[in-house]
Amino acid sequence: MSKRKPYVRELPNDWWMKQLFYTKYMIREGTSVLITIYSLILAWGVLRLSQGEAAFNAWLEALHHPLAILLHVIMLIFALYHSVTWFSLAPKAADLWIKGKRLEDQTIVAAHYAIFAVTTVFCLLVITL
Repeated sequence: MSKRKPYVRELPNDWWMKQLFYTKYMIREGTSVLITIYSLILAWGVLRLSQGEAAFNAWLEALHHPLAILLHVIMLIFALYHSVTWFSLAPKAADLWIKGKRLEDQTIVAAHYAIFAVTTVFCLLVITL
């Protein structure tokens, strides 16, 4: 058996705060946890809907509590940050070529925002009709 000690690289707990790129990355990854929590809240609402009108109305009433409203505002801010960073990553994931030329990054990002806006308007129209 060797008496040599293996090299162990020391990594401080705040390694991600030393460069802006890593800070943004970690915040983005942290927002995904809140997006998951919000998805669970919505799933809870669907469960309550399946249990009847009284259960669903109680769920809606719980969402009117000031802490629930504050939580939703915070989650909205994080969801917007998560969406903006996701759309900015789209050109790295979608390598699109038209007539032998690569689409510019701004075009891909703008297309994502346009599709998002159209989808949002469509959903709002379906809900209100």
